[in-house]
Amino acid sequence: MCGIAGVFNYPLSGELSYENHMKRMLSVIQHRGPDETGIYLGEKVGLGSVRLSIVDLSTGQQPLSDASGNYWIVYNGEVFNYPELRSDLEKKGVKFKTTCDTEIVVQMYAMYGAGCLKYFNGQFAFCIWDKTKQELFLARDRVGIRPLFYWSKDQSFAFCSEIKGIFTLDEVDRELDPESLAQVFTFWTTLTPNTPFKGIYELPPGHHMLVRDGNIRIERYWSMEFPSGSNSNNTSVTQKVEELEDLLKDAVRIRLRADVPVGAYLSGGLDSSVTTSLIHEIDPGVLNTFSIGFKEKAFDETVYQQECAKYFDTRHTAFECTSDDIAEQFEKTIWHTEFPLLRTSPTPMFLLSKKVRESNIKVVITGEGADEILAGYNIFKEAKIRRFWAKDPDSTSRPKLLSKLYPYLPMMKESNNLALKMFFGYKLGETDDPLYSHLLRWHNTSRIKTYFSKDFSSSIKEYDPLQGVYSSLPENFMNWSDLAKSQFLESSIFMSGYLLSSQGDRMGMGNSVEGRFPFLDYRLIEFSAKLPDRYKLNCLNEKFLLKKMSVGKIPDSITKRSKQAYRAPIASSFFSVNAPASINDILSEASINEFGIFDPVKVQSLIKKIKNKTNMSEMDQMAIAGILSTQFLYKLFIKDTIKPNVECLANLRIVNEE
Repeated sequence: MCGIAGVFNYPLSGELSYENHMKRMLSVIQHRGPDETGIYLGEKVGLGSVRLSIVDLSTGQQPLSDASGNYWIVYNGEVFNYPELRSDLEKKGVKFKTTCDTEIVVQMYAMYGAGCLKYFNGQFAFCIWDKTKQELFLARDRVGIRPLFYWSKDQSFAFCSEIKGIFTLDEVDRELDPESLAQVFTFWTTLTPNTPFKGIYELPPGHHMLVRDGNIRIERYWSMEFPSGSNSNNTSVTQKVEELEDLLKDAVRIRLRADVPVGAYLSGGLDSSVTTSLIHEIDPGVLNTFSIGFKEKAFDETVYQQECAKYFDTRHTAFECTSDDIAEQFEKTIWHTEFPLLRTSPTPMFLLSKKVRESNIKVVITGEGADEILAGYNIFKEAKIRRFWAKDPDSTSRPKLLSKLYPYLPMMKESNNLALKMFFGYKLGETDDPLYSHLLRWHNTSRIKTYFSKDFSSSIKEYDPLQGVYSSLPENFMNWSDLAKSQFLESSIFMSGYLLSSQGDRMGMGNSVEGRFPFLDYRLIEFSAKLPDRYKLNCLNEKFLLKKMSVGKIPDSITKRSKQAYRAPIASSFFSVNAPASINDILSEASINEFGIFDPVKVQSLIKKIKNKTNMSEMDQMAIAGILSTQFLYKLFIKDTIKPNVECLANLRIVNEE
């Protein structure tokens, strides 16, 4: 695992050479790779990487070339099936100088060009320089587990694993994009390829890019596809359970490949318990597991975590996160996410990865992706109930089914029909809308935009973020089942843009820890997409097939427990007596006015409501998290100067183009 950066045709002035630029870019992402630093310098190109050594510790240094010396790669990630690919290449006469997967990637590109991507089973972002053609080839894994951002102007081009690296370049303007913030305050993230900053873009998941002569060409090489219709074939449950187990076991097996110890996150839920059971089955040696607990019982799953750790006799590290911890680390969280947040959930993950690193573990297996591919989230059940309710909108019993999904919402405690209708009845009858499953969530989240200042709102004008989703839906989207549509929206927007980024890669790599996700093996994704809907969401029983598979493998109490969403305290963190002064400062009327994003009167009214605990809603909690995180984002990346520290670069190696 690494961080990568590069510049191409970048204008040089004064004393800042390509070498200087690369050192500056790499120094601000050094947390992604504290073990080694490598730079490749050509006449009009600079490439660099900071390396977290996991595979081939002794000879896997980057940048690295193919056998001919024409192709040079900087690479972030892992291709887990690299031993099999190496064997195939050796049969074709390819000679290797290392045993790392980085060399496999560059040799595969030398042989197959962009077609190499279909062979890779992994999580990656990389750039390859072709000396002969004088062009860059960049690619990102199928679902966007590893990040890759870029900037271009005139003939110049730059890329980096994190936006802060690009912001060390003097030619790059630093400015928030109002339309992108409108997207964040609707979808929790931007719509790919946008980021919160003007002129900074991400290479979308499942795409590759070619940069040559000032031209950029981006193409898709993979997408999530579902069968047309209801997909209600008669394949037996037993057969599909066996297929799921075989695929998942192999996905775990190849993700255990590393030359360093591998640990696992144990949340106390179904997904992480199943992956832990498979790790225990494949490699019954000592297993290091890690978990988060909370003092506030509404968020805590410690009992289940301890039960599972005891069941598998793991070497378990339990970390209790307090509201004070969240408040103290929230600004640092935003430094790593580079995105606004509507939840505080990433911060405990950042602190947990710190505990992992302190235990000398660099790699953790996690359960992310299972909820998306096997329909585990409440939003899938909510959409199903709302469609059922829409057939009889005057029913008093049908909306009560919703009361079981969100017990932490105040209205659910009384199951008040009027309250349920007010909250869940938004566009109830518009079941033909392709975005039906998510309209309610996005509508509720978009209410946070009412806190924008008058000037900021005017810059957005009549912009509607939903139009960007409508216009980018796959051609055959309307032929999919209702559940498939929901899964696609959740996976392509929320999972990629938030879960795997702000709450995933950025929190782990902030402490030099790599997460690996067996459920996001592309073979499992494609298998799950073809499953009959009832094998994923059976009535209101989520992840039906995975639960069947888990019987006898994990404690029964975990298989049978109700789904509990991972959440963390918000208001109680930011307004406790121990909250750092920086929070009050950044939310002060002076700061709100200075940054110009939010309306100071509305913000102060919200703060007063929260401090008085007056009818505080989930939307209020999300609003204050969104406002605070955006204020920190502006301070860190717009107002403050990003200060590279090139002295921190470890084991620097420079290769000059011959």
